[in-house]
Parts: sequence; structure tokens; C-alpha cells
Amino acid sequence: MTDSDDKVRRCWGGGDPLMTTYHDLEWGVPVRDDALLYQHLVLDGFQAGLSWRTILYKRENFRRAFDGFDPERIAVYGKRDVTRLMRDAGIVRNRQKIQAAIDNARAYLSVIERDGSFSDFLWSFTGGRTKLGKAARRWQDIPTHTAESDAMAKALQAHGFRFVGATICYAFMQAVGMVDDHMVGCFRYQRRRPRRISGRMAA
Repeated sequence: MTDSDDKVRRCWGGGDPLMTTYHDLEWGVPVRDDALLYQHLVLDGFQAGLSWRTILYKRENFRRAFDGFDPERIAVYGKRDVTRLMRDAGIVRNRQKIQAAIDNARAYLSVIERDGSFSDFLWSFTGGRTKLGKAARRWQDIPTHTAESDAMAKALQAHGFRFVGATICYAFMQAVGMVDDHMVGCFRYQRRRPRRISGRMAA
């Protein structure tokens, strides 16, 4: 648990202005916009092996380099675009991840054509609602993947998406509010309702 100069208790992000703002205003807030969900998925793919802080500080550069994360424009990227992106020091210059962003734009458009909504497809893995994570006080108590993220990863891969393993999908689900994993003590924590087991109440 971290504190910042304003004495607000947070799960993480205190002491870093950009991370604090992201924690307070974005992380865990439900996202339903198709293109914004694609953007989140791509950025979480780029995060693989890196810290989110690294990606967050480069996010505006990514938006510039990838035409505002417009899937229709990215889907037609060719070799020249890959070369251009590999020369862009403002982003993560990983050829596999860059190609995955392009492939994922094409897969995204395929899902839209088939189902009409990327949002509905993704949110179906949590029943269309935000799932509250466990009442955790330490990051070690928060899972890195769940049955839902496993299923999402498998479905995305079947549709041609890349860099969408179960761990990446769970981080994505946390970011876009499909899962709320703010921890006990954080000002954004939502109290979990007790659940009933065999006629008794359990935390």
C-alpha cells in the first residue's frame, strides 16, 4: 500500500504523478469502447517482460506511432510501417510485438465483422459485469491469471490474436475494469459482500 503527498492511500502509484493519475482515474474503470479495448490489449502485449510504468510513459508515443490505435489503419500496415516503427525510439522496438499489434488489428476487425462488438465478446468472459477480486492486502495475494483470463486467452488466440496469454489477459482485465483488484485500504477498494456457504456466512 502506498501513500502520496495528499495522504490518500493507494494500492500502488503513490509518488509518481503519472502512475498516481492512472491508478486513480483509469485502472479498474470499466471500458466498453471497442477501439479503446483494442488499444489496451496492444499495450498490455507490449508490456510483456517490462513494467507498466515503462509503457505508460511511452503511451502517447505509441498513440502517435500507431495512428491513434485506429485498428482499420493498423490492419493495412506493411513492411515499411514495421521498419518505421522499429526506428521509433519513443516506443518499445520489438519486431514480434509490433507485428502482433498489426495481426491483432486484423483479428479485431474479424471479430467486429462476425459479432458486431469487440466489447461484448470480451466482456462475455465476466458475464458482462465487473468481478470483484479477493479482499487482498498484498500483491502476492492477487492472482496472475484466473479461469476467466485463461478462457479469454484461448478464445483470442483461436481468433488469431497474439501476445494474449492468460497472464497478459488478466492484466488487461484488471486495467479495463473487468476485474476490480484494488486492495483493502486503497481509497478505491470496494467492500466485498460475504458469500453464503452451506447455511453460514463466509468472508
